[in-house]
Amino acid sequence: MNRQCADIANQPQQLRVLYYNWVDYLDDEARGGGVSVYQRNLLGALAQHSDITPTFLSSGISYDLMRRRPRWHSLRSDDRSPHVGRYEIINSQVMAPAHHSFGNMSQIDAPETLEVFYEFLRETGPYDIVHFNNIEGLPVQALDVQRIYPNAKVCLSLHNYYPLCPQVNFWQGEQKHCQSFEKGERCVGFLPSAPHEPTIRVANAIAYHLKRLGIRPGSRKFSYAFRVAGAITRRLSKMTHLFQRVGKKRSGPFATEFAQRRKSMVASINTHCDRVLCVSQAVWKIAEGHGISSDLLHLSYIGTDQAHHFETTEPRTSMVDEDGVLRLGYLGYMRRDKGFFFLLDALEAMPNAVLSKLHLVVAARRADAHTMARLIDLSARLSLLTYYDGYSHDTLDEILCDVSVGVVPVLWQDNLPQVAIEMHARHIPLLCSTFGGAKELGNCDEMCFPAGDHQAFRDRITNLLSEKFDPDAYWGEARTPLSMDAHIQQLKTLYNSIQLGIRI
Repeated sequence: MNRQCADIANQPQQLRVLYYNWVDYLDDEARGGGVSVYQRNLLGALAQHSDITPTFLSSGISYDLMRRRPRWHSLRSDDRSPHVGRYEIINSQVMAPAHHSFGNMSQIDAPETLEVFYEFLRETGPYDIVHFNNIEGLPVQALDVQRIYPNAKVCLSLHNYYPLCPQVNFWQGEQKHCQSFEKGERCVGFLPSAPHEPTIRVANAIAYHLKRLGIRPGSRKFSYAFRVAGAITRRLSKMTHLFQRVGKKRSGPFATEFAQRRKSMVASINTHCDRVLCVSQAVWKIAEGHGISSDLLHLSYIGTDQAHHFETTEPRTSMVDEDGVLRLGYLGYMRRDKGFFFLLDALEAMPNAVLSKLHLVVAARRADAHTMARLIDLSARLSLLTYYDGYSHDTLDEILCDVSVGVVPVLWQDNLPQVAIEMHARHIPLLCSTFGGAKELGNCDEMCFPAGDHQAFRDRITNLLSEKFDPDAYWGEARTPLSMDAHIQQLKTLYNSIQLGIRI
């Protein structure tokens, strides 16, 4: 931290900060992926920082079939974060996550939801900082916080690309990276099928009413009620064609709406945000390239509660065990955009002489029968396959204890995957695709390969088996994981600098 930053950080100032995400960070159904993990870690750690009074708001997933107008209410207190006031907006006109309202112009203009958001600000504020971790679930007009509190400052973190891509990840047709916009034409037919919003709203409403009755997710009653309701909803969907096929390319007003969406999103960000936090340099480059003002951009790597492992672990001196085996680890999801099927394809194409020297550790929720059969077939050619049906922080040490190299083969511009941080924090070097922010943790070109390139991936594996990889050089350039406390100190410095009108 330079002298100016240190001076700003040391200025005593009590801040009231509102954090927003589309789903509550203590959500019973564990929705929200890595952003929810980050918010849970951040807001939990803020208990030790009395100079920030945090409040949390979510919107876009809770619906009431009886009282349909948008409104807000407080959520029940939770022992995990009693210091945080938690609220949610019910019946938002903007459904979340993004693909539930794909192409819906309510993402730009939703007057009833905006008014409820402003009512929430008036009744629970004032706030010094409003920090949006995304704007899914609200109209982009909500960035205009200064309409209610002229002195409030607005931060937006780019954990995905929602303002620029209606599917948030530039991932077209669930098959490939989207590299061009064509004035919105590429967004038409972007999804293989588009879920009908009333169907999703009913499902969310059922979950909402069950929870209000004290029937929580994970219980037998909740599962049974949801299965029955789901069966009825699916039958209605088939009868009334609620799921519309959108694969056929169209032009005209629909494409124009997508073009207007991006234009309005970028304009609102440039007008109303005081800082746009990029969680990696890759995100900065994409944001700037799509018109977000460079004067607003601020590089802000997220903190992790796994950072302490960096102090208690040591780098391996060799990636290959005494028996000549390289132990690869893959964490996360069995999804195409995450690169899981690329990994399967690339490994299946390798000769037995290479594959027999690999021990693959996979920790990801079970997929369909065909995918699991492929894993089983692959195991016969590997030195060993170890499979875990998902993971939690409590099981990570056991899962990763023998892993020598983590694989992050993403096929989309993944902003900064939590799985990469979790392995990196344990001194596990990362073999990454060139897409996204994971490669910035190791800063090593020798451990990167062009996204989707089977031969380049195989070449990297061969180099590792030949022990051409230099661990000392890798860790000499690697980024030290940021603890939550250090991250919070950086956020405080940023918040204070914005209020003082200082650029850091």
